[in-house]
Amino acid sequence: MRAIAINVGANTNEPGFRAPVRPDGTFEYVPIPESEPARDPPTYGDLAPHLDTPIPDDLRATPVHLDPEFPEYPHCERYTYGDEHGIKAGPLSGLAAGDYVFFYATLSVTDPAPWLPPAWGAFLIGHFRLAQDAITGEEYARLTEADRAPFANNAHVRRETVDARVFLLGDPDESRLYERVLPLSRPTGGTDASPLVTALSSDSGKGPWWRRPLRFDERATRRLLALRDSFAHGLSEYHG
Repeated sequence: MRAIAINVGANTNEPGFRAPVRPDGTFEYVPIPESEPARDPPTYGDLAPHLDTPIPDDLRATPVHLDPEFPEYPHCERYTYGDEHGIKAGPLSGLAAGDYVFFYATLSVTDPAPWLPPAWGAFLIGHFRLAQDAITGEEYARLTEADRAPFANNAHVRRETVDARVFLLGDPDESRLYERVLPLSRPTGGTDASPLVTALSSDSGKGPWWRRPLRFDERATRRLLALRDSFAHGLSEYHG
């Protein structure tokens, strides 16, 4: 068993703001805009009634690229993820059934707390345990309609041209969008990597680590899951 963590969600480039994280660890997942023609994608306006995050008026009609897909989130059906970028798709393509993909996002801190960075940080917001081996874009093109069905609502399948280089399907019993984050940044600052990055992953934590895929071996994956479960049950302070 192993895991890879990848960056997802709204940021200061797309659409120009980060979603919030609060002192109790709760947060919001806000997707990036859809950049390609797609079949009836939801818009920021469609998501707005479900979010506390203020959506600027000029973005309400903008379609969203709702990927990863979490069924507990509006307009989602299953735990699916697709990616067209080689820097993520390459390592993700090597994952097998039973492996994990963790999703992390950069989030803006709403109010100070001892465990939070002062302005923003990187935080784990959800994970999939893979229900089957990762599927490359070439393999997806050869699937039967029945085998493609679980991905029908994925943002890359809804595009006019299916362009993902990898597709992932999460086990519904062991995948989730978190209620509380697990921080990857130290309380000293968003760019300061915690031991979850420097000690558990293969990443050095130097440079823009918060944009890179983070790889975890079996021991580190189990430790990460245990920490996430502890934090999810209401730890009031994190000393990462």
